[in-house]
Amino acid sequence: MFALIDCNNFYASCERVFRPDLNGKPIVVLSNNDGCVIARSNEAKAIGIPMGAPAFELEQKFKQYNVQVFSANFPLYGDMSNRVMNILADYSPEMEVYSIDEAFLKLTGFDFFNLQEYGKAIHNKVTKWTGIPISIGIAPTKALAKLANRIAKKFPQKTNSVYIIDNEEKKIKALKWLKVEDVWGIGRQHSKRLQAQQVFTAYDFIQLSDSWIKRNMSVVGLRLKQDLQGIPTLDLEEIQNKKSIATTRTFETNYTKFEQLKERIVTFASSCAEKLRAQKSCCNSLMVFIRTNGHRQDLSQYSKNIVIKLPYPTNSNIELAKFAIQALKQIFKEGYHYKKAGVIVQDFTSEEILQTTLFEKRNEQHIPLMKALDKINQHFGQQKIRLASQDQKRIWKMKQEKLSLQYTTKLSDIIIINV
Repeated sequence: MFALIDCNNFYASCERVFRPDLNGKPIVVLSNNDGCVIARSNEAKAIGIPMGAPAFELEQKFKQYNVQVFSANFPLYGDMSNRVMNILADYSPEMEVYSIDEAFLKLTGFDFFNLQEYGKAIHNKVTKWTGIPISIGIAPTKALAKLANRIAKKFPQKTNSVYIIDNEEKKIKALKWLKVEDVWGIGRQHSKRLQAQQVFTAYDFIQLSDSWIKRNMSVVGLRLKQDLQGIPTLDLEEIQNKKSIATTRTFETNYTKFEQLKERIVTFASSCAEKLRAQKSCCNSLMVFIRTNGHRQDLSQYSKNIVIKLPYPTNSNIELAKFAIQALKQIFKEGYHYKKAGVIVQDFTSEEILQTTLFEKRNEQHIPLMKALDKINQHFGQQKIRLASQDQKRIWKMKQEKLSLQYTTKLSDIIIINV
C-alpha cells in the first residue's frame, strides 16, 4: 500500500500557523515581485480568485472581500515543509518527498495494521506539531493513493481527512467520480485528446486499449493506466539531482546600463554556483538571457540568449561569474530598457569525477574557498560574503511589499509570548 500525504493550501496554511486571527478569512500568496496569485485558501477560492491571475487586476476584489494578501515567504515555507517531512519519515522507512507539500509513504509490511487509525495518527501528529492541515490517501498504488487523497481533501468531514481505497467497489466508485483532466499525470493536451475519444472520467480511461494509450500517450500513459487499475507499476522515486539550475528575475524597474545588468548576472551566476555545490555538481555550459518588457509597447523590444561551452567544469562563484559576464557582453545592446534576465547552468558533472583539458582547468584554490564561503553564509545568513562585482548594499531586491515575518528561520522574528 502507498500513502500520499498532502498539505492543504500549504502556503496559505503556513501564514495562518502564526496568525490564527486569519482563520476563516480569504488568503492569497503572490509570486516573486508580487506579480501573480500562486496560492489561495479555500475562502479565496470560494469568492472566485483564480490561480495565476495578476495581482493588480484583483486589487478591487481584494478590498471588497477583505482578502489578506502576502508576498511569497519561501524561507518560512521551506522550513515548515522540512518539519512536516521529518514527522512523516517516522511513519515509514520508505518515503518519497514529491514536492514541497506532498510526500508518498510506502507501507510495505503493514498488512496487520489498521490503516485508518494509522492515517489518523499521522494526521493528528502533523496537525498538532506543526499546525499544518493535511489530507491522506491510502491505496495499493501511487496513482490510486493520489486519487484517494483527492477524495479525502474534497470531503474532509465524511473522511476525517483520511481515505482508503482498499477494495474493488471503492476503486471503481472513485475512478468514476474523478474527471479525466484531474487524473494525476494527464495534462491539458492529453485530456483534450481523451475527451475527443469520449473519455471523461478515470474509469473511461482504463477502458481504453493498451495499444491506443501506448500509441497516443507513450509507455508513460500505459503505466498510469495499470497503476489506476490497481497493478503497482509506479514505485517510489529516489531524489535525483537537477539536470539544470536556473536563477532568473523580473526587475522592479527597467535597466538600461550594462553595469546594472552585469551586477544582476553576477548575482544570478553566484546563486547557481551555490546550488551546484549543494548537489555536488559542476556545470559544463551556461546560458545567459536578457529581455525587455513586452507589455511596454511604447518601448523598443529586444530579447536575446546565448549558450557558452565552458573550457572546464566548475561550480565556483568566481569562475561562473566570469563566464556569465563574457556571455552578457556578447548579447547586450545599448538603447533598450531591460526588464528581465537570468542565468541557467546545465550539462552537469559530479564534482568527484571531473575531466579536465590539457591546457585549461579549474582553479583548485577555489574549492576550499567556496567551502568556506558556504559555511560562513550558512551560519550568518545568505550572501553575507559576496563577490566584489555584486552590489554590496543589496539595492536590487525583489518587490515584496506584503512579506510576513520569518517566524522560524530568523531570530529577530521569533514570536515572543508573555506569560
